[in-house]
Amino acid sequence: MTSSQPEKLSLDSLDIAGDNRAKLKALFPSVFAETRNDEGELVESIDFEKLKAELGSVSDVFENRRERYGMDWPGKKDCIKLVQQPATGTLKPCREASVNFDSTENLFIEGDNLEVLKLLQKSYYGKVKMIYIDPPYNTGKEFIYPDNYAETLETYLSYAGLADDEGKKFSTNTANDGRFHTKWLNMIHPRLYLAKNLLREDGFIVVSIDDGEFNNLTSVISEVFGEDNYVANLVWDKNRKNDAKLFSVGHEYMLVYAKNKAFFAENKIVLRAEKEGVQEVRDLFLALRSEHGDNWNEVNKELKKHYKTWDKDDPRKPLARYNKVDELGPYRDDGNINWPGGGGPRYAVIHPTTKKPCAVPKSGWRYPSLERMQEEISKGRIVFGHDEKTVPGVRSNLFEATKQVLKSVHFSYAQTATNEFNKIFNGKRIFENPKHYADLETIIDYLSSENDDLILDFFSGSCSTADAVLRLNNENNGSRKFIMIQLPESCSKDSEAYKENYQTVSDIGKERIRRVIQSISHERRQLEKDSTTLLPGIAEPLPSIDLGFKVLKLDRSNFKPWNGSDPDATEAELAEQLALHIDHINPTATQEDLLYELLLKAGFMPTEKIETHQLADHTVYAIADGALLICLENEITKDLIDAIVTAAPQQFLCLDKAFNGNDQLKANAVQTFNTLNQNRDKDMSIIFKTI
Repeated sequence: MTSSQPEKLSLDSLDIAGDNRAKLKALFPSVFAETRNDEGELVESIDFEKLKAELGSVSDVFENRRERYGMDWPGKKDCIKLVQQPATGTLKPCREASVNFDSTENLFIEGDNLEVLKLLQKSYYGKVKMIYIDPPYNTGKEFIYPDNYAETLETYLSYAGLADDEGKKFSTNTANDGRFHTKWLNMIHPRLYLAKNLLREDGFIVVSIDDGEFNNLTSVISEVFGEDNYVANLVWDKNRKNDAKLFSVGHEYMLVYAKNKAFFAENKIVLRAEKEGVQEVRDLFLALRSEHGDNWNEVNKELKKHYKTWDKDDPRKPLARYNKVDELGPYRDDGNINWPGGGGPRYAVIHPTTKKPCAVPKSGWRYPSLERMQEEISKGRIVFGHDEKTVPGVRSNLFEATKQVLKSVHFSYAQTATNEFNKIFNGKRIFENPKHYADLETIIDYLSSENDDLILDFFSGSCSTADAVLRLNNENNGSRKFIMIQLPESCSKDSEAYKENYQTVSDIGKERIRRVIQSISHERRQLEKDSTTLLPGIAEPLPSIDLGFKVLKLDRSNFKPWNGSDPDATEAELAEQLALHIDHINPTATQEDLLYELLLKAGFMPTEKIETHQLADHTVYAIADGALLICLENEITKDLIDAIVTAAPQQFLCLDKAFNGNDQLKANAVQTFNTLNQNRDKDMSIIFKTI
């Protein structure tokens, strides 16, 4: 029987446990059955005996649970429960702190990342290409992320100065604490679990870490993502520490895991990066050609002179092997033409000048047949010696071989990162140990594409990740987007940051993004001006890129939950709940506050375009080109329902109180949508919900 009541919009975040059960049911529907609980109610249950039978030989793991490989620690079960608890807050828009609020698709979210990650589950499930995080290193200093499971949204609000009882603090973690490593694991595990949900099938997570928690991180991330999804352990050599007693440990790691490594093998996807310095050499080659024409000796001399300016540890140094030059650019002709391992084919390759067979390499030719060799010769990729006595070599042109696999060891000096960061803030050192945006540019460029890929950092700190994304987009006219999440961690009152009026780490991050945007905007305007001056009437404006970010702040929900059915509620509490049942909306909430909460709860991104329309003399908000229509007025009419049906959105939301107790109007509205949907394909139906 069809209900005469509209469906209520769930104000909870994604039900993680329910989502996992749904996935299991899709794979093994036969193991689910309905049973009655102690109260006689029908509930869905799992027949684990059937599940063991479905799993076949793997069912042994159910019988031998005492001895199994894995990582355990006190509080692990509580971590899993914590993931399943719904988020109770919302993300409130903050226009005054944003840049290009209405047009940008970049987000900066101020709040506890555990609660925020839960709130993002519906909107961003399976949509993030890459996650980079630099979590607290557990060095013996305090970090303020929750460990005790009583710490909730209210604790955060108090900490952030958004509650009446300011002064609560999150748990801290010091080296003197007996649960030092346990607390760190309890902090990181649920966040990794939620992060995995947000990644696309072709997504990656990259985690910076030092020696202190490297082993623990490796174990816990392997458990969450699966050992089979391990990709690499990158080493970043930072600097030498001359005050060390035994060894100078000046490196950090980046652990890289895929969401689904098998996806890359199945789709024959490989990763390659531009060789460092190739574009620089190309620009120099073109300049030398312009100056010296086809005088290859002069061009080559100048190229070699430039190569010598690079230090031996410079990552561009391998390009110096391309030490010959012609119209195709720098090349080398000493490539190996030998069959690997010996025993290769031996056929006659005729020297083009002497017309005699060339000397055959000891292990045989690299190419399996003379026909295949002739293909390479015709393409100019085989270089012959003065006569047939010299074994030919393979030619490699620098500008044709610009891609390579990224190496696992990198040099990135900490002082350089600090100096670059200080430049952004006019020489002021307001943040200690920032990550170098160039390092993150390298890894982001390698693991994602230029077009619309979403990059998430939920320990964003000084926002080096956002800086890197903005610079990459500027360099390539790309459209990568970012989400930064940062706790408003207080700056010490004697710090340089506090003296410069940055009270929290999130204040520093937001200001850094603003300054980078300002710098890039100025640079692009200057480029367009210079182009117009040099090529009047011909130069075209640069393609537009997203130079903005939208600030959202974690806060209490604007909708107070109805708990009037609570049997333990007092008479006063029931009276309060009855009032909420009539109007459960926070009276101080703005229309924009309500809109952004409903976007999240309905599963839409908070960066979706919002338009205001007039339908049947009512103000209606259209989200994502009309996919979602929301009316927040206090009165609903039949004419509005008819107009919504004509507009044909995917979803329509309105206030339940807007029916003003007119049950007949509400029932007719439900019937209108039900009748419409019965005559339409499922993907054309309209979901009608009230709040």
